Amino acid sequence: MPSQAKVNVLMVDDHPENLMALEAVLSGLGQHLVRANSGEEALRCLLSQDFAVILLDVQMPGMDGFETATLIRKRPRSQHTPIIFLTAYSTSDKQMFKGYSLGAVDYLFKPIEPDILASKVAVFVDLFKKTEEVKRQAAELTAVNSELRESEERFRSLSASSPVGIFLTDVEGRCTYTNPRFQSICGLSLQESLGEAWLQSVHSEDRAQVQIDWLNWTLANREYSSEFRVQTPDGILRQVHVRTSPMLSAQGELLGHVGTLEDITNRKIAEEARAQVIREQAARIEAEAANRMKDEFLATLSHELRTPLNSVLGWARLLRTRSFDEATIARALETIERNAQAQAQMIEDILDVSRIIRGKLQLNLRPITLIPVIEAAIEAVRPTAEAKSLQLESCLDPSLERVIGDPDRLQQIIWNLLTNAIKFTPEEGKIEVRSLRVGSRVHIQVKDTGIGIQPEFIPYVFDRFRQADSTTTRSHGGLGLGLAIVRHLVELHHGNISVESEGEGKGSTFTLELLLSNSSPSKLSSLKQRIVMTEDEDSRRKTDVESSNTLSGLQILLVDDEPDVREVLTTVMESSGAKVIAAGSVQEALQVLDQMQPDVLVSDISMPQQDGYMLIRQVRERETRQGGCLPALALTAYVREEDCQQAIESGFQKHMSKPVDTTELVMAVANLTGRAVTQEV
Repeated sequence: MPSQAKVNVLMVDDHPENLMALEAVLSGLGQHLVRANSGEEALRCLLSQDFAVILLDVQMPGMDGFETATLIRKRPRSQHTPIIFLTAYSTSDKQMFKGYSLGAVDYLFKPIEPDILASKVAVFVDLFKKTEEVKRQAAELTAVNSELRESEERFRSLSASSPVGIFLTDVEGRCTYTNPRFQSICGLSLQESLGEAWLQSVHSEDRAQVQIDWLNWTLANREYSSEFRVQTPDGILRQVHVRTSPMLSAQGELLGHVGTLEDITNRKIAEEARAQVIREQAARIEAEAANRMKDEFLATLSHELRTPLNSVLGWARLLRTRSFDEATIARALETIERNAQAQAQMIEDILDVSRIIRGKLQLNLRPITLIPVIEAAIEAVRPTAEAKSLQLESCLDPSLERVIGDPDRLQQIIWNLLTNAIKFTPEEGKIEVRSLRVGSRVHIQVKDTGIGIQPEFIPYVFDRFRQADSTTTRSHGGLGLGLAIVRHLVELHHGNISVESEGEGKGSTFTLELLLSNSSPSKLSSLKQRIVMTEDEDSRRKTDVESSNTLSGLQILLVDDEPDVREVLTTVMESSGAKVIAAGSVQEALQVLDQMQPDVLVSDISMPQQDGYMLIRQVRERETRQGGCLPALALTAYVREEDCQQAIESGFQKHMSKPVDTTELVMAVANLTGRAVTQEV
């Protein structure tokens, strides 16, 4: 029977608090716990005492754990003393295998589970006691073979009680021994686990790779470590971690391999659960941030739409209730128009963002010259700049070749950059527009002396719904969409947009980069001249339309459920000479068509009960029976590309979005009836 006397357990660590913690964990074993604060002190303890197990810290000043273990193994008295390495610094397999190569029986990572440590130490304490008993019996026995059999039996007991699967293989990698824990994990009997049959327990999806890795590593006499899945015959799936090391003879010849098989299913489940929690937390944080930005955007949208509406409604009430001189009336109408245009621009920005998000924003790409586009954008913002006494200068390289682009969208890009600069540049500041060629690209720079950009906000300048100041005390208006639209439009042109600022109060510089096309200077000049001529001609045509009876003698059927809209459109078209019959619904329009045949149909799309699509279908069905073809124009506040396409497919010849430009409306109606040869603006 094993001796009940206390055995020695040596604890080596340079931190006293760690020794106290180990002592607290192991005190329940009822053994003699010996402290050592360094490797040197541990070696001194080994001079006079034997230990059941040595708990050895790896990282210590002076002589570290590996050096101490080397010296321990060199002393005959401690050559076979079990060593368990403890470390908190490295979890690499290299360090761990180094510990095992020095004869360690285990390698634990801090923080250590108290129950696991106590259990492992208890095993070696029990082993030490049993070994001591074997020694005592060996002293009494004279037969060496009997002593060897006893030692082998005790080794097998240790293997059988191991919490980790243990197996041995020959030089060909065939299993020659497995312990009960190995068999339990794989769901195999001892016989089934021997040879190469154990590979059949590896999950079918992992088996081929495991076999390749096993052969590549073990046959090359290298240490092997891998994680994969095993499936028991009754269908239980487990995640396992396998480690093996080569067993060498005293002459260095390969005898086989010794390995461990550990069931890490619970650990993997815990890791996945933790990863899922982290993913959910990140997603929640991102969603909360997005919701905050949307809330801020909606608040800003409400403010920005209501602000111009205040001026529009205010002046409208004043004009209706009071009498003013002509100058005041003109100023009032100018204010109403300016604020209405501001609201329309905000709506266009929102619609552009919607198209961008849905991937529906399309460009009409063709060879164009940049100079007229840039100059048109500059002239469009010049009145606003002059109103703030801003100095607006340009330095444009006239020798630039053409680019492939959409002139309207490129003008929108530059206009957005300029309006952004005007907004954030104080009075009497300066804005400069430059264009220059850099290799195969053209750089367009918009530089201002405005308030600048804080360094931490620069990465977010082109994000949707992002503004450096989103509080109710912000000094500058806007929805935070303009620069996001600019970035997307630039990307659709395969270009690049960037911003630089030395900081708050030091202005900013936006740089647009576009690829040049391969066009000759002569073609460039010709195209530029045609563009300028077209712009001048369009301007003259608009003026002509506004001042002439372009629609004289035409009968127009106008259908819209909004009385105010009917009134203003009727006034516009009658001012150009047309006779307008207005209907407030599809049913009224059909009754008009029963009595007369107008020259043009102008119809709203969205109406209660029956919409404009239903009206045009019934009109076309009548024409199939009765003949004729009534020119039809769709007016709607739905401005998506698919809305325009649906209107044309339904039977309308033309689609125009609200709010409609009155001149464009007159020109469109004239073109539908063949009255005008002008190009639609």
